[in-house]
Amino acid sequence: MSVEENVYALEKKRIAKSFGSAAKHYELVDQLQRTIADRLIERLDYFKLEPTTILDLGSGPGTSAKKLSKYYKKANITEVDISQAMLIHSASNSPRFFSKRSRLCSDAEALAVRSRSVDLVYSNLMLQWCDDLDLALQEARRVLLPNGLLLFSTFGPDTLKELRKSWQLVDEDIHVNAFVDMHDIGDALIRAGMENPVMETETITLEYQDAKVLMQELKMIGAHNVNKGRRKTLTGKTRLRSMLSHYEQWRVNDYLPATYEVIYGHAWKPEMVSASKIDAQTHSFPISAITRSSDQNE
Repeated sequence: MSVEENVYALEKKRIAKSFGSAAKHYELVDQLQRTIADRLIERLDYFKLEPTTILDLGSGPGTSAKKLSKYYKKANITEVDISQAMLIHSASNSPRFFSKRSRLCSDAEALAVRSRSVDLVYSNLMLQWCDDLDLALQEARRVLLPNGLLLFSTFGPDTLKELRKSWQLVDEDIHVNAFVDMHDIGDALIRAGMENPVMETETITLEYQDAKVLMQELKMIGAHNVNKGRRKTLTGKTRLRSMLSHYEQWRVNDYLPATYEVIYGHAWKPEMVSASKIDAQTHSFPISAITRSSDQNE
């Protein structure tokens, strides 16, 4: 592997296949995703919105779309996912008649959606699966109407830190995806031509009696290792036992923690976006627009 190669680059086909395989049993182990979706949708109370068109970007099995349809009863909601199997699963559990929900299989970095056609782009835990965050945010801005809102959640760098550090003590391969820092996301939003970005973080810690259960749950929701730097052969029982042994250093009160750093954010598409603003290499915005939770720093 060359030094120049990005070992954390994501492989889209593997992402689609992974989530497609997880579609039927995703909702058995997605309590964390549901919890974050609830907290993200609660943030809509802060805005005086009456959207008629909503894009649920990275819609998965349709959990958020169902909640959004109850929140905005008159809105047309398009569920967008890279996995066709997820969309089929969503459709099978949705009303067949008089539904305002539709589905589109599309890549967030190249949306098959008309420009300036959406009032609200909502995205729960999808951005971490984008190989080019700038491009995904530019696409979100493109499809938004002027004064449209982008509301999202994603995972930050401390996510699964125990699992990552345990694997790092075993070998130099990539076993856990990399996650983008909150401030880097803020920079990317400005580069995309969005205004007034506001973000905050929350740390959620899940507890397991066995790290194998955590790994099984990650597999069941389709959160496989899809980085180019992953081991291309089977990990092997010896390496796995070694990783599990190292993970034990984190055990507290008979439980092993799995940390998730959750980033919640929103930004607006301005009425007019000048080309110079989008193309500029250096941007600045008030640090007061970004808040950091007290538990983010270790």
